[in-house]
Amino acid sequence: MFLGAHMSIAGGLHMAFERIMRVEGTALQIFTRNQRQWKIPALTEYDAKLFAAAWSRWGDYPIAAHDSYLINLASDKEDQLNRSVLAFAEELKRIEILAVPFLVTHPGSHLGAGVEVGVRRYAANLDRAIELSGTKKGLVLLETTAGQGTNLGSTFEELAAVIEASAHPDRIGVCYDTCHTFAAGYDIRTPETYAATFDAFDRVIGLDRLKFFHLNDSKNGLGSRKDRHEHIGQGEIGVEGFRNLMRDPRFADVPKTLETPKAEDLQDDVRNLTLLRELAK
Repeated sequence: MFLGAHMSIAGGLHMAFERIMRVEGTALQIFTRNQRQWKIPALTEYDAKLFAAAWSRWGDYPIAAHDSYLINLASDKEDQLNRSVLAFAEELKRIEILAVPFLVTHPGSHLGAGVEVGVRRYAANLDRAIELSGTKKGLVLLETTAGQGTNLGSTFEELAAVIEASAHPDRIGVCYDTCHTFAAGYDIRTPETYAATFDAFDRVIGLDRLKFFHLNDSKNGLGSRKDRHEHIGQGEIGVEGFRNLMRDPRFADVPKTLETPKAEDLQDDVRNLTLLRELAK
């Protein structure tokens, strides 16, 4: 079972490993840079070596990087779009240098142009970024979204449409966020609704594309379309929903990371991970 959390890279990329080891995590998500800025500093050979050495000390466990929230590949604003394509290409280059296999991304916002136009625009610009990056390996994981505002990706059909429209479907997978999908209307709280949700995912996208999970409870109710993360078992999904997921043998080897609130002492992560491990038994 690969279970961990998103960790800060304060003090250097390699410091994320020290933090994940403190909570005994076996899966990790990071930003590879300051995600609130367009400016992307060069990744030095020294940075990459420190990262590789720290990863080796931690163990042969899976890592995903998350791209900057500033990026919107579905934008119709020329300046934002050009910056987004260049930035996403750089993110792909960085994970290839670091040997990180996955880049998690929110599939953009159509900004009022409508879902169909947004999906088409997003897929075309994702292709541009992949080609511009010159990379060969990193898998782009489209993250399920809550459906706030004009954000794309709140239905399995929208994610499938992006994959279908892309010239590089072999470079695309999905990251399933439990809070987001619940807020978008996909229920996992009972064995019946859990089965129906993942049957739908398999039918529309295919379970083989599901490569990573974000485990977050939801502050808001089913179908609320609000992205508000809560500690495991303390939100509207509740303990039983996570028990259903943690005991599903199909996802036993799919990495799962928390994105729940926490202080610097990381005790919130310890509590959430302890509960999830109990639910898996």
